[in-house]
Amino acid sequence: MDQIAFYQAKLAYEIDSWDVAERQKQGKALLLVDGRSPAAYAAETLPGAINLPHRGITAESTAQLPRDVLLVTFCDGIGCNASTKTALKLAKLGFTVKELQGGLDWWKRDGYPTVAGGASCDINTAADCGCGG
Repeated sequence: MDQIAFYQAKLAYEIDSWDVAERQKQGKALLLVDGRSPAAYAAETLPGAINLPHRGITAESTAQLPRDVLLVTFCDGIGCNASTKTALKLAKLGFTVKELQGGLDWWKRDGYPTVAGGASCDINTAADCGCGG
């Protein structure tokens, strides 16, 4: 793959927090999908996000998701791959998906709000985060 194609592909499949916030401000349809466990989601997530743990994604569990909007998957951040697993499974089911670069961590670093608590995943309890597996 040449360099230009690589960067075009990256932009086609990844999105950063600023672009998500801008899409939201402009009223462009998107759905934030937290691929972590219900416990991690309950502790802290992005405003308006739904919880769809990657381990449970099936055609049945996604039947009610809209097919006409961009789904943006995320997890804790660069040390977590739940967003990648979620994006892959959703793409295989025919959804249009982008992965949020840096996840929850970079979202907060960029100054955007979170909801439902202040706890985040602890590296010592990563299994509870829904990051692995």
